[in-house]
Amino acid sequence: MALAPCHAFFQFYVADGKLSCQLYQRSCDVFLGLPFNIASYALLVHMMAQQCDLEVGDFVWTGGDTHLYSNHMDQTHLQLSHEPRPLPKLIIKRKPESIFDYRFEDFEIEGYDPHPGIKAPVAI
Repeated sequence: MALAPCHAFFQFYVADGKLSCQLYQRSCDVFLGLPFNIASYALLVHMMAQQCDLEVGDFVWTGGDTHLYSNHMDQTHLQLSHEPRPLPKLIIKRKPESIFDYRFEDFEIEGYDPHPGIKAPVAI
C-alpha cells in the first residue's frame, strides 16, 4: 500500500434507542476531504440506524493529522464568508433487506440550498 487509508476506524454505539458513530481519521484535507467525509459517514449512520430499527444519534468526528493546505487559503476564506443556510433533511424512501441493497434512488434530500461550488486543487 503506497498510502495508508485516511479513515483509520469507526465505531457504532447505541444509547437510549439511538445509533451513533465515531470516526477517527488519521489524516484529513480540511477543505476538500472533510466535508465529503462528514456527509458520507452521516449517511452511513442513517442507513445503519434504519437497518437496525433505531433512531439516528450523533456522528462524532476526530482527526489526527488535520491540515489546511496553503493553496486552499483563498477558497477557505471565501467559504467562511458565506452566511450559513438551513440544514437539509435526508429522506430514505425504502428499507432494503440489507445494508448492501441500497440504491441511489432510495435517497432524497429536501431543502438543500447550497452556495456555488468552490474549486481547489487536490494536493498529493
